[in-house]
Amino acid sequence: MPIDFEDPDVIRDPYPALARLREQAPVSWHEPMGMWLAASHAAADAVLRDRRLGRFWADREPADIWEPFNLLHRNQMMENEPPDHTRLRSLVAKAFARGHVERLRPAVAAEAARLVQEAGPEFDLLTAVAEPLAVTVIAELLGVPRADRHHLRPWSAAIVRMYEVSRTPEKEAAAHKACREFAAYLRDLAAERTARPRDDLISHLVAVRDGSDRLSADELVASAILLLNAGHEASVNALGNGVVALLRNRSDLRKDQVPTAAEEMIRYDPPLHLFVRTAAIDTEISGVTIPAGAQIAALLGAANRDPAVFARPGEFDVTRDPNPHLGFGAGLHFCLGAPLARIELQAALTALLDHAPHLQLAADPLHRPTFVLRAFTEVRLRA
Repeated sequence: MPIDFEDPDVIRDPYPALARLREQAPVSWHEPMGMWLAASHAAADAVLRDRRLGRFWADREPADIWEPFNLLHRNQMMENEPPDHTRLRSLVAKAFARGHVERLRPAVAAEAARLVQEAGPEFDLLTAVAEPLAVTVIAELLGVPRADRHHLRPWSAAIVRMYEVSRTPEKEAAAHKACREFAAYLRDLAAERTARPRDDLISHLVAVRDGSDRLSADELVASAILLLNAGHEASVNALGNGVVALLRNRSDLRKDQVPTAAEEMIRYDPPLHLFVRTAAIDTEISGVTIPAGAQIAALLGAANRDPAVFARPGEFDVTRDPNPHLGFGAGLHFCLGAPLARIELQAALTALLDHAPHLQLAADPLHRPTFVLRAFTEVRLRA
């Protein structure tokens, strides 16, 4: 039973097709993409956790035309396995451990409240709240000056187009240009912070040490870009998808339910739907052998609605607890920025409850025409 990831109906609402795929088999072969698909929660969770499945840049021969993109990715933790992953994550985690996330909590809450208050009686959630909030948070985290912050959203939007099932040459060229420009900017910023350190993540990434070990210039740049793309793009889309789900399901939300509601947003309509791994050796997942060298994708949206794990999986339940969704990944590559993403979502929801308690959809939201990165391009709301 094939699934067409470019079908407009699948992009608009992928969950019926994903349910059919999951019911057919937990793992199935997808000929158009030339890879296996893990659709059940157990299978997707195994794909994310099994160390025989990974991201093996050392085994790839990147084409020169892809080099601006590949240079960043082969130097970041998400695209590497131990021991490289262990080393990179340890160094970045040391910089994160300087209290950056908790340091930002009051500022995130204040910025979310300001944006909602200034949005007006009718507004686009994405451009008025989600995008400026995410830009402010990631810029404050990294230490990007206010005068330069307008570059962050366009760079991130261009780079993440490379993760889609199908890409045009124009989008690939735009992604490579964004990679070059963002990398050059971060190298200059890192050099400035080396000379004049501040209390920001770039300064701490420059200074972090593990004995004699440190991040190389390329690793520092790659780590910062990963934090922007994962933290910024996912936060914007999680809020957009989640608020649409909240309003379409007419869920009454109280402040004490904000933490569980934020988790349900990630489960119900996650911003990332597909994550690919490669088998280092023959690996069995849910009774299917994935041959060495073959790829398998964890379908996070399908896993997050598996009735074997979630009661009434098609319902949006702001009180759902426990909620073992896979929206932040699992295992070795569990999202390092998950605590920051939770702070953003909770701050935005609290601000909407405080300043727009009677929120309604003012128009049908407009979908981005992509499957892997699930998002809306506009979510018009009426306060």
